[in-house]
Amino acid sequence: MFKVTLEPSGHVYEVEEGVKLLGAGLKAGYYLPHSCRQGVCNSCKCKVIEGKIDYGEASSTYLTHDERKLGYALICQAKALSDVVLEVKEVSGMEDIHARIVPCRVLKIDRPSQDIAVLSIRLPMNENLLFVAGQYIEFMLEDGQRRSYSIANAPSTEGVNQIELHLRRMPDGLFTTQVFTSLKPRALLTFEGPLGTFFIRGESDKPIILAATGTGFAPVKSMLQHAFNTRLNEKRAIHFYWGARNRKDLYMLDLVREWENEFANFRFDPILSRPTPECQWNGRTGHISDIVLDDYTDLSNHQVYACGSPNMIEAARLAFISSRSLPADEFFADAFLPASNDSTETDLTNMP
Repeated sequence: MFKVTLEPSGHVYEVEEGVKLLGAGLKAGYYLPHSCRQGVCNSCKCKVIEGKIDYGEASSTYLTHDERKLGYALICQAKALSDVVLEVKEVSGMEDIHARIVPCRVLKIDRPSQDIAVLSIRLPMNENLLFVAGQYIEFMLEDGQRRSYSIANAPSTEGVNQIELHLRRMPDGLFTTQVFTSLKPRALLTFEGPLGTFFIRGESDKPIILAATGTGFAPVKSMLQHAFNTRLNEKRAIHFYWGARNRKDLYMLDLVREWENEFANFRFDPILSRPTPECQWNGRTGHISDIVLDDYTDLSNHQVYACGSPNMIEAARLAFISSRSLPADEFFADAFLPASNDSTETDLTNMP
């Protein structure tokens, strides 16, 4: 058993040998920044001030050799080899948010496009769920497997008893195959949640850039609806970029355009990377990171929230920090990762 000390808070918890630092910290009740738990989103990256660690399966793509030399680690992958002191900015404002296991029933399944399903589930009476906009839930499936999806509807101070989720059809997807072929209204499911620390930091007054690809729109939808409900857009400018390959993948395009017309201080840019003639597209084309670079010469006074494919997130993070002076700690991300049917992991985020 090793001791982990968090600085600057001074919080201390214990971790068993072979257990990941993030999981042990969350179990101990500390709000450590995290999202994907797969070493991709960079949300949990922090500095090891003292002690020795095993870096685990952290890829050099997301934790470079130079970063390791400087003492940085992805604590969703790292394990302690001694007592450890971590420099980490713990997340505030989540004291009333607690993950729990909840049964639910399928309320309805809508199909805004051939490959997208909007799944609505209802919680038991008097089991309202408290969450912050941007968090996700994990469905608990057979054989201990889990599949995770971001909550797409806005939170409420009283909690919600219905949850909206956006799912993309995936080849041989363990859960999405059921949703698109056999899942019916009133079917029983079980989930754990809410989870994650991907949400708009309210203590800042900086302008906000939201970037999403595909069904990465789900947590952004929750964030935007909450921002409009609380009139955050009147205090902070919000610019949303939604990227997809073709027109049908922007499955709620008309809704966001309505928001742009209705709410002040909100700007929307839909982007297609591979438009076909059938798309009849006259809008912007390319990749989100390149288009944001075209629009902004300086991001030093902004916050960026990116959700969707790992490639988009990493390209945006590197470009915005290196080319537009975005502070590294003002880039927040939620990576949507695929999973195979034979996966035995139980902490995968936003998967098929």
